[in-house]
Amino acid sequence: MNRLYPQMYTMLRAGLRASATLAVLARAGAAQKPIPPGPPTKQESPAVAPTPVGPRLERADVEAWVDGFLPYAIQRGDIAGAVVAVVKDGQVLLEKGYGYADVKRRRPVDPARTLFRPGSVSKLFTWTAVMQLVEQGKLDLDRDVNTYLDFKVPDAFGVPITLRNAMTHTAGFEEVDKNVITTDSTDIMPLDAFLKGWTPTRIFPPGKVPAYSNYATALAGYIVQRVSGEPFDAYVERHIFAPLGMEHASFRQPLPPRLRQDAAEGYDQASSRTPKPYEIVAPAPAGSLAASGDDMARFMIAHLQDGRFGQNEILKPETAKLMHGTALTILPRVNRMLLGFYETNRNGRRAIAHGGDTYYFHSDLHLFLDDGVGIFLSMNSGGKEGATGAIRSAFFEQFADRYLPGEEHDGQVDSATAAAHARLIAGTYENSRRSQSNFLGLLGLLGPGTVSVNDDGTVGVSFLEGLNGEPKRWREIEPFVWREVDGKNLLAARVENGRVTMFSGDEISPFMVFMPPPAWKSPALLKWSLVGAIVALLLTVVAWPVAALVRRHYHAAYPLEGRQALAHRRVRIAALATMLVLAGWGFTLQSMLSEPPSANSPLDGRLLVLKLAGLVVFVGAALVAVWHARVVWTGGRRWPARTWSVVLAAASVAVLLIAVAFGLVGFSTHY
Repeated sequence: MNRLYPQMYTMLRAGLRASATLAVLARAGAAQKPIPPGPPTKQESPAVAPTPVGPRLERADVEAWVDGFLPYAIQRGDIAGAVVAVVKDGQVLLEKGYGYADVKRRRPVDPARTLFRPGSVSKLFTWTAVMQLVEQGKLDLDRDVNTYLDFKVPDAFGVPITLRNAMTHTAGFEEVDKNVITTDSTDIMPLDAFLKGWTPTRIFPPGKVPAYSNYATALAGYIVQRVSGEPFDAYVERHIFAPLGMEHASFRQPLPPRLRQDAAEGYDQASSRTPKPYEIVAPAPAGSLAASGDDMARFMIAHLQDGRFGQNEILKPETAKLMHGTALTILPRVNRMLLGFYETNRNGRRAIAHGGDTYYFHSDLHLFLDDGVGIFLSMNSGGKEGATGAIRSAFFEQFADRYLPGEEHDGQVDSATAAAHARLIAGTYENSRRSQSNFLGLLGLLGPGTVSVNDDGTVGVSFLEGLNGEPKRWREIEPFVWREVDGKNLLAARVENGRVTMFSGDEISPFMVFMPPPAWKSPALLKWSLVGAIVALLLTVVAWPVAALVRRHYHAAYPLEGRQALAHRRVRIAALATMLVLAGWGFTLQSMLSEPPSANSPLDGRLLVLKLAGLVVFVGAALVAVWHARVVWTGGRRWPARTWSVVLAAASVAVLLIAVAFGLVGFSTHY
C-alpha cells in the first residue's frame, strides 16, 4: 500500500504504507450500459514532442544497462534481491532477477517464479476490476458508494463519495494505519470487518483535495466483491489472472501452498540475513498482491495494448483508454491522478504508473503509453537509509532519459517576480495524507513540510530530496510553477487571494498535496511549545534528586514547609508523571513505525493504558501546576521561584492542550 510511497512520508515517518488488482468483460449478449464520461477534464499533452536521440531500446543494450545499474545499487543499499521486467510492443524485452529471494539459503531471484510483494501496485488490479464492472453496467463511477454497500459511509460536507473519488484519491478520508499491515497470519481480519470496524473521518470534500487512501481502495474492492458475488481474490484470479496467464500471482493471504515455496523473503536489510514474517494486508484490495516479474510483465502488456493480451481481453479498448486518459487537474503542469493510474510524464512523453511499499518490499510500475514500453522493478528489502526510494527514482529517470529522451522548453520569470513568489510560498505546511482525529496526527506536528528560499532565488522543499540526500532546488519557469534545477520534475502552487493554499511536486502531486495549517495548529508554534514544555518539565524532574544530593552533601535543611513544601513536592511528582507518560508515547510511536505489529500484539492495550493515564496525569498535572503557581505567588516567595512556577504551569497546560488536540487522551484505540 503506499505505506506506500516513500517520498511522501520522508518528513513524517520512517514508514507506514501498501495496494491491489483487476478483471474480464461482460458475457456475450449481456446488455451494456454506456460508461459515463465523468466531469470534463483538460487532456493536456506532454509539454513537448520527444526527440529520440538515445540508444535503441533493444534487449542487448537494456540488459547491459540494467546489469550495470542494479547489482551495484542493491549491494550498496544493502538490499537482498530485486526483479526487473521490461516490455515493448506487446513482447517481453527483458526479465531478470538480481540478488537473493532467500539470503540464508542463497536462493536466487527467478523472474518467472519468485513472488515479490508489489504493495500499492496491487491497486491497479482493483481499479481494473472496477472498470470491468463499469463496462458491464454493474457499477457507476459517479454514484454514491453507499448504493453498493451493506453499511453506510457517514455523510459529510453534503456530498457523497463516488468510485471516481476513490480512484482519484479524492474521497477525503484521513489516513488509516491500524491493521493495515500485520504479521499475524493466524487470525486474518476479513475485508468487511476492516471496513466496518472504523470509518475514518472525512477531512476534505470529495473531489477537491488529493489524499492517498488505502481505505477508499479497500472500499472499492469490497464493492467489486459484493456486486460480482465473488470473493475479491477469486474474482481477480478468474477475471484477470486467468486471461493473462498469471500463474504465479495471488491476493490470497497466506499464499496458497503451491506458491509458498516461491515467495521471496522480506528483509529490513540484506546483511541481517534474518527474514521477516509474511506481511498480512487487511485492506487486501489495496496491497496484498504477490506476483512474479513475468506475471507483472503480462499485466503491463495488457494495459499497453488497451486491455488485450494475445487473444484474451480484460478491458475493452475504449474502457482502457478512458482509464488511462481521464485526468483530474488540481494543480497546473504537475503530474495528475487518472482513474487508478497516475501520471509520471517525462521528456515530453506520456507515462502512467503506480508505486507501492510494504515494510519490506518496494516497487514501481511505469507505462509509456505512446511508446508501447513498460518497466517494473521490485525489491525485497528496505535497505540502508531508505535506499529503495532513491534506487526506484534513479532507475525510472535514467531509463527514460536513456531510451526515451526528449527536450523540455521552459519559460522565464523575471527575478523580481520570482523573488516575490518564492517569499509567498515559503513557510510550513501539513500533508493532505494525514491522520487528524487520532494520535498519529502528532507525526505531522513533529515533522511538517517546509519550503524555504535559497540564496540564489530558488526554493527548497524539505521532503523532496535528490539522490545526494539534499533538498532539491526549484527555479520558477512560469507563475507559480517551478522546475527542478538540473532536473526535470516540476513543482506547482495554487494561489488564492494572494496566499498559497496548496502546492505539490511531480513525484507526489497526483495523490498528495501540502496545505498551510490553521493558525492554532501551526507546527512551528505547537512543536516549539511542546519542546519547551518538555525541557521545563525535564529540568524540574532532574533538579529534584540533584537538589536533594546537594542538601545532603552540605547538611542543609529542606528550605520549605507547610503549603509551600506540599506544593513543591506535588508539582515535581506531577512533572515526573507527565514525563513518564510522554516517554511511553514516544516508545510506542517508535515501535509502531519500525515494523508491523506481530501476532497477539498488546498494542491496543498499551494505547488504552496510555490514553487513560494521559487523561489522569495530564489533567492532574495542569491543575497541580496552576495551584502550585498560586501558592508560590501568594506565599511571599522570591522572583526566581515565582517565574519558574509560571513556566511550569504554562508547560503543563501546553502539554494538556496538545494531548487533547492530538488524541493522546481518551478511550478510542482507532488510528
